[in-house]
Amino acid sequence: AKNAAVEVLTAQGCTVEVSDLYAMNFKATATAEDIKGDVKNAENFCYLEESRIAWEEGRLSDDITKEQTKIAEADMIIFQFPMYWFGLPAVMKGWIDRVLTHGFAFSQEKRYSQGVFKVSIDIKRLEPLRQSLYCLTLNGNCFSLQNGILNYCGFQVLAPQIFWAPALTADEDRKSMLEAWRTRLQGLLEEKPLSFFSLDCFDEKAFQLKPDVHEKHASKEFGLTVGIHLNKPLPPHSQMKAGC
Repeated sequence: AKNAAVEVLTAQGCTVEVSDLYAMNFKATATAEDIKGDVKNAENFCYLEESRIAWEEGRLSDDITKEQTKIAEADMIIFQFPMYWFGLPAVMKGWIDRVLTHGFAFSQEKRYSQGVFKVSIDIKRLEPLRQSLYCLTLNGNCFSLQNGILNYCGFQVLAPQIFWAPALTADEDRKSMLEAWRTRLQGLLEEKPLSFFSLDCFDEKAFQLKPDVHEKHASKEFGLTVGIHLNKPLPPHSQMKAGC
């Protein structure tokens, strides 16, 4: 799937850069070693705050800054990974913990619909485009990555491309999976992102839905999303297809 993405996108004129975390031996643990020089509070070390300060002062470790540069320069990011215990592999989660640092990827003021990477999609101009595509399964398992990480940082999130148990699949079926992926890659930049609810739907502390939002959806069959279900069934495929 990785090679197919590189091949198809390169043929379209895209410049593709791959971060193979295993081949890079990327460190998965977020520790004080990620910060060059002395930390501000060694006795009560807080990674969130210390990494923010280090980012502002240009003191993050080289492996982190290299990945942040890739993100800042990217028009599209594709995350490809297997599902481990219904979640991300440790190295992928470690990349998120270390690279999407406070200040660089989010802040109290810049999150969700006002996130750092929130921009308008303009298919004719690729420069401002910030999208994320990743391979994942199942509605509920998508929510923490889609909403709690990518949407939180302001990314526009595309529907996932799923490869069901490729190691247990016949060769012909795997070829069909890759062909479907190649076909999708041809029009990936024109896809509509998934929808998420804006911070404007919540109170000033962003903890609870506003009463008018409750009233608006009171008569609807389904809840809003996985994390905001309103004691109703989840909307089918809401994390899997745009427009759901």
